[in-house]
Amino acid sequence: MTIMAEQTNNAVVGGVDTHKDLHVAAVVDTQDRVIGTRSFVTTRQSYRQMLAWMRSFGDLQRVGVESTGSYGVGLLRFLQHADVMVLEVTTPDKQDQRNRGKNDDLDAQNAAHAAFAGKRTVTPRSRDGMIEALRVLVVCRKTAVTARRIALQMIHNTIVAALDGLRDQLRVITRMQVVRTLAAWRPDLTAYRDVEAAYRISLKSLSVHSADATSNYTTRSPIWTP
Repeated sequence: MTIMAEQTNNAVVGGVDTHKDLHVAAVVDTQDRVIGTRSFVTTRQSYRQMLAWMRSFGDLQRVGVESTGSYGVGLLRFLQHADVMVLEVTTPDKQDQRNRGKNDDLDAQNAAHAAFAGKRTVTPRSRDGMIEALRVLVVCRKTAVTARRIALQMIHNTIVAALDGLRDQLRVITRMQVVRTLAAWRPDLTAYRDVEAAYRISLKSLSVHSADATSNYTTRSPIWTP
């Protein structure tokens, strides 16, 4: 279903192309004509200035914002707290991009056009409250577990290719014992040109990233398999 701006003389719709340090905003009128485009830095004070600027054109009905889960999340929270209706604008299709062109000003205008017509828009997820807190924790945990798993696999691969003395020392002990052994090493960092020292330095570094994860893995299986 197409959403059209209310047919009053002062109704306007906004759109924002978001970036790390700078957001570009645009405003369209009730005929979907661009009546203003302006850039704002990504600070709370600038969000206030952006909202005031949009409202200076008329009664702000809604704002289309790109990347509400990343670069646009701060602006999303600000606008929601200001009781402004926000629509997340999805990536434009190739035909629309060819027709309108590609730069930051046009992307902001495209976001405003999309919010005006209700095309390529979805309701953004709430980025506050308990659900958001749990989402952040879950994502962080999954990322940490993945990073630790990779570190453990790299330890395994490094041990497989290590010099005989190091490999024989580490191949018969369990994963937790390996990580603890490596964590206790104090390799000579100045001897990095020596092959054995390079292996010791590398394994020590990898153990730092995987040590906290040992409780998530079984301690019964050896890290090295013949």
